[in-house]
Amino acid sequence: MSIDTDHGIRRFGRFNSLGTATLASREIRRFLNVWAQTVMAPLINAALFLLIFTIAIGPRRGDVMGVEFLHFLAPGLLMMTVIQQAFANTSSSLASAKVQGNIVDTLMAPLSSAEVLAGYVAGAVARGLIVAVVIAIGVWLFLGVEIAHPFWALAFWVLGSVFMGSLGLIAGIYAQKFDQLAAITNFLVTPLAFLSGTFYSIDALPGFMQTMSHANPFFYLIDGARFGMIGVSDSSPVLGLAVALVSCVVVLGLAWGWLEKGYRLKP
Repeated sequence: MSIDTDHGIRRFGRFNSLGTATLASREIRRFLNVWAQTVMAPLINAALFLLIFTIAIGPRRGDVMGVEFLHFLAPGLLMMTVIQQAFANTSSSLASAKVQGNIVDTLMAPLSSAEVLAGYVAGAVARGLIVAVVIAIGVWLFLGVEIAHPFWALAFWVLGSVFMGSLGLIAGIYAQKFDQLAAITNFLVTPLAFLSGTFYSIDALPGFMQTMSHANPFFYLIDGARFGMIGVSDSSPVLGLAVALVSCVVVLGLAWGWLEKGYRLKP
């Protein structure tokens, strides 16, 4: 693969690798500069959830799918936190740039729509993986939950971050102000995350709600991450991987299309 350095731009073939890496680096530095909010806060929130469930119903709940309730709960909380953080990374970054008026700095850079998309999503994946590793270490230290299938766990962590990072980019493009972005988070992302088997097995749901859960891509992300960490799941991890891949392709394609058209970005 040839390297083109015309005009000072490092390209591998037709891909501006330097520009994309710079955008990704900016996104990573942006959330690391406030690591207490973006990394430690999710860990504390997950710990509080576990503490509350332990005090409230932990001793009386019994086993779920053959494992202790807290061990069943921990992977769901981890994945729910990962997808929320990945969504927040791209949506807040793009919405802030639009509100502050500096989105033009990104639009005028020598980057194609695919390269902008790759840079933003890379930042979301980095944030999602850091949060996943931090929480995984925490649940291992305090609950003794070890990762049963590391490959599956990593695959769903990455796919979940890609999916939600792309969805966050779509939300950031659509939202013209922070109120609209908050509405998307509160009325779409949070309900879908909570109603996707994070706190329960969908086998406990009535038939029609089980059908609704199977139509929710969040369910497959959380269920797949649970299989990767503790080896149990409500559905086949292969099916979950396929659904996650298709979902990623769909949202990546929509985000790329909006970036290509300059939808709600260009005057």
